[in-house]
Amino acid sequence: MCGLGGLARIDGQDLGVEADAILATMARTLAHRGPDEEELLRRGKVGMAFTRLSLVDPENGGQPLYNEDRSVVLIANGEVYNHKELAATLPAGTRFRTGSDCEVLVHLYQHKGLDFLDDVRGMFGLVLWDRRRDVLLLARDHFGVKPLFYTRDDRRIAFASEIKALFADPATPRRVDWDGALVNPTVTSAPSLDLAAPATYFEGVESVPAATILEIDLRDGATRRHAYWTLPDFDGDSTRTDEQIIGDFRELLADSVRACATADVSIGLFLSGGVDSAAVAALAAGTTELRTFSVLSGSTMVNGDAMHARMVADKLGVANHQIRFDASHVPTADEWKRLLWLTEMPTCSPEQYYKHELHRYVRAEHPEIKAMLLGAAADEFCGGYSTTTSGDAGWRAFEDALTGMARRGRLDSGRPRLAAWWEGAEGGLLTDAALDLGRALPGRDPYGAFVAAKMRDVEQFNCWHEDRTAAGSGTEARVPFLDRRLVELVASIPAARRERLLWDKAIVRRAVADLLPPEVTYRPKVPFFYGEGVQHTHRPFIEMLTRDGSALVEEALATARGKELLDADRVRALLRRLADAPLSAHVERLLPLLNLCLLDTMVAELPPPLVESAVLLPAVRPAHPFTDWDTEAPRIEELVFAPSRWSRESVLCLADHVELLRDGSGTAYLAVEGSLEYVLEDDAPWTALLHALDGTRTLAQVCAGLDTHPEAFRQLLDDSLDLGLLSPRTPAGTGATPHE
Repeated sequence: MCGLGGLARIDGQDLGVEADAILATMARTLAHRGPDEEELLRRGKVGMAFTRLSLVDPENGGQPLYNEDRSVVLIANGEVYNHKELAATLPAGTRFRTGSDCEVLVHLYQHKGLDFLDDVRGMFGLVLWDRRRDVLLLARDHFGVKPLFYTRDDRRIAFASEIKALFADPATPRRVDWDGALVNPTVTSAPSLDLAAPATYFEGVESVPAATILEIDLRDGATRRHAYWTLPDFDGDSTRTDEQIIGDFRELLADSVRACATADVSIGLFLSGGVDSAAVAALAAGTTELRTFSVLSGSTMVNGDAMHARMVADKLGVANHQIRFDASHVPTADEWKRLLWLTEMPTCSPEQYYKHELHRYVRAEHPEIKAMLLGAAADEFCGGYSTTTSGDAGWRAFEDALTGMARRGRLDSGRPRLAAWWEGAEGGLLTDAALDLGRALPGRDPYGAFVAAKMRDVEQFNCWHEDRTAAGSGTEARVPFLDRRLVELVASIPAARRERLLWDKAIVRRAVADLLPPEVTYRPKVPFFYGEGVQHTHRPFIEMLTRDGSALVEEALATARGKELLDADRVRALLRRLADAPLSAHVERLLPLLNLCLLDTMVAELPPPLVESAVLLPAVRPAHPFTDWDTEAPRIEELVFAPSRWSRESVLCLADHVELLRDGSGTAYLAVEGSLEYVLEDDAPWTALLHALDGTRTLAQVCAGLDTHPEAFRQLLDDSLDLGLLSPRTPAGTGATPHE
C-alpha cells in the first residue's frame, strides 16, 4: 500500500515552483499510507508525490518507476499478483531495474498501450505519465479495491489516493455534497438496487471508476475513458456439473489466497468467525506463518463470532489474538472525528471503529505485519444475502425481493410518479415493462441486477472503508474474494443452478467443507457486530454522543448546515430515547447526518495530518489471554457486557406506549404504540411476570409471588429495558431510581 498524489497542467503550460509546496503537503497528508519512504517529483507539466509502504522488494522497490529512457513514469498503489507471469510475456531483453511487482506495468504499457491492464490480476490505483505522447493515465483495478480521486478545472488536474490530500491544492472546492449524500442509498440504507456511479460526498471531487483508464491529454485536457473489463453476461456454460463448478471455485480461491498471502513481510488475517474469513484462513495457513485477529466484544460474544473465531484458529493451529472491547470503554469525540477524517465518508459507523482499532492493535503489538487478509466481498457475489433478504423463505422469495428492490430503484431514479401504480391494495396492476427507459429490465434477471448493484456497493462502501481503516495504521488490506476470475466464475453460473449453488452461500461452504469444522462451515450468516446483541455495539456510541452534555451532537447542530437542515429538537429527542433504550431506535440513522455536519467543519479548517494526530490516540486495547474458552467466558462477559440496568430492588412496569393484550383464543401480545409487535406464550413465566409488573412492587417481591427469582429472566429483562418496553419507576417515599 502506498499514497499517491500529484498535479498536472492540462493547458499546455508547465507547473511552476509553487507546486512544490502543494506536493509536499500532499505527501505529508498521505504519510500514514506509506510510512517507509517519500518521493517528490516535478518535471514540466507533471508533479507527483509518493509515500511507500514496502511489502515487495523493500530495499529497491521505490517509486516512481521508469522505462529505460524515462519517457514513461509510473506511481502505483497496490499489488500486481501475477507480475512474474506477466513479465514472462514481454519481449526478450526487457530490462527490469527493481524487484517491484508494479514495474511490469511500465513495460506492459510500452508493449500494449491502453491494453496494458487487460491481463493484470491485482488491486491497484495508478498514475502513468507518457512523456512522448504528452498524456496522463489514471487507472484503478477491477473492483476499485485501491482508491484514486481527482478534481480538475480548465488549467490543471489534481489527483490523490485520498480526498483529503486534494485539499492541499487551493483550487480544490471545499464543500460537502449534501444534496448527493442525502439521497445516496448507501447513506440512507434504502433497500434498492442502485446502479448509479459511486459518490465521493464532496463537490467537485470524482473517483476514477473501477476497471477503467482515464487518458488525459496534457495539451488541451481532452479526456478519453477506456473500460478494460466489465462483468460478463449471466449465461454461463450449463454443461459443467455442480461439483465441477465448486471444484473450480475452490481452486481459484486457493490461488487467489496464495497470491494475496505472498509478500516479503509478515501477513495477518482478520478472523470474524464466519465461513468467509475462516475459508481464507484455512487456505492461507499452509502458505504462510499466519496470525489471526478477532473482535472480542459484547456483540461478538452474544452472536457467537468470537467463539467460532477461536474454534477455527484452534482447528487450523494458528495464533488467534482476540482484542477485547470492554463495555466501560467509550470512544472520545476527538477519536471519532479523527476516524471520520480518516474515512472521509458520512457512513462512518461502529463497524469502521472496530476495524480501525484492530489494525491499531496489530501495528502496535506486531509491527512486522504490514498486510492483512480479509474475508470481505464473498457475501456480495456468492449468495451471502439470500437468506436475510428473503426472510429465509427460499430462492424464489429472494428473487421476488430483488425484483421489488430493482423496481424501487427505477422508480426513484427514473419515473417516480409511476410509484402510485405499485402502492395500496390495488398495487401491482402494471408490469415492470412500464418502467423500461430503453434499458434492460432488472425484472428479467433480478439476480443479475443484484450482482451489478453489488459491484457498485463494493466500490462505494466496502473497498473504501476497508482501505481507510487499514491505511490509518500503515497496513494494506488484501481481499482474496475480489479476484476477477472468481467473480467471473460465479457470474457465469446458469440461472437454473443458482438456487443450488448460491442459496445461503452454498458454493463457498461446499468448497471448503473439508477444511473447517462443520459448526463453522454451516453456521448461519450473522451480521458483523450486529444482529443479536447489537445493543452492545450501539451502547458505547450512544454514550459517546451523550457525553459532556452531548457536546459532539451540539457541535454538529451548531454548524451552518446543521442549523439549516437538521431538526435540533427531534435530534435531541432521539438521542434521549437512545440513551434510555438503546434498542428502541438505530443510532446509525443519526450518525450519517452528524458526520456530514462534522465533515463540513473539517473541510473549512483542515485537521492536522493523521500521522501527527495519531499520538493523541489512547493506548490500544488488550488481547485477552485465553487458556480455555468455557472457563474464560464468564469472566469475559463481566468485562464486555454492560451492567444490567435493574436489580432485585428495581420497580418496573410496562412503558407508557406498551400494552399487554390478549385475544379471544387466549394468545397474549405486546402492542407498541398501537401495533402488535410481539407474540407471547400464554402460560410462560415471562408472560406472567409482565402481567404482574405493576410499578409498585420490587422485582424481588413480584418474583416471590410467582415462585421464581429475577435472575431467571436476566436476558429478557435486559432486552426489554434496552428496547424501551419496560420502564423503571421510583419507589414511593424515595428520591432514587430503582437501579441506583
